[in-house]
Amino acid sequence: MTTLPDRMTVIAIRSPGGPDVLVPEQRPTPTPGAGEIMVKVAAAGVNRPDVMQRMGLYPPPPGATDIPGLEIAGEVVARGAGATRWKDGDKVMALVVGGGYAEYCLAHESHALPIPADLSPIAGAAIPETFFTVWHNAFERGRLAAGETLLVHGGSSGIGTTAIQLAKAFGARVIATAGTAEKCAACRELGADDAVNYKTEDFVAATKKATDGRGADVILDMVGGEYIDRNYDAAAVPPHVQTAHPYRLDAAGPLDRR
Repeated sequence: MTTLPDRMTVIAIRSPGGPDVLVPEQRPTPTPGAGEIMVKVAAAGVNRPDVMQRMGLYPPPPGATDIPGLEIAGEVVARGAGATRWKDGDKVMALVVGGGYAEYCLAHESHALPIPADLSPIAGAAIPETFFTVWHNAFERGRLAAGETLLVHGGSSGIGTTAIQLAKAFGARVIATAGTAEKCAACRELGADDAVNYKTEDFVAATKKATDGRGADVILDMVGGEYIDRNYDAAAVPPHVQTAHPYRLDAAGPLDRR
């Protein structure tokens, strides 16, 4: 059984501002509650919400720690009541509500995944946020299947690059949008079948052309706004739906677990 310290080092936000406001502090080591595991953190991801929180623009939800960090990787060192999915010593990566910038961090056992054997903890810490988001939206909500077409906006973003790789791994066709020729090239290198420069091309027309006029079966959109109506125009209409009452799959935005 691992003996845990009463206090730990965390990276706290001294005041809103730039990276220099991040400072080490000593805080009490947390205790896992029911269904929770405690992870000795080997690496933590850096996400835009962390940056926005540091700037004072994204406060943690009520009851959550003010320590930033939304995804971690490391070793399970303690478990709360009823937490049976993992055992002490397991190497996991997890999505958390905060607290990742610390020596120890709590996670719900269902929000953790095993770190693949060929990945380092540093690589593992970059997986949960984007992979959970894409899986939930594109596959659970969107029901993306092999042979279907996914249109993903922001193809060179964290969500976009993850969506390209997951969709291709499961046999889908991928059309990605990005803002420069270089970013479009990067999307193709990751596996996108087509990449559209939204600054110089109409993604609706490009999607229709790439699918012989059918459109995309699932659209993953983190832009919203004026893209919503255009997404409808780019979406495929299921063959069993009458033309007079078309159904078009709504775009699914990134999962905000907060």
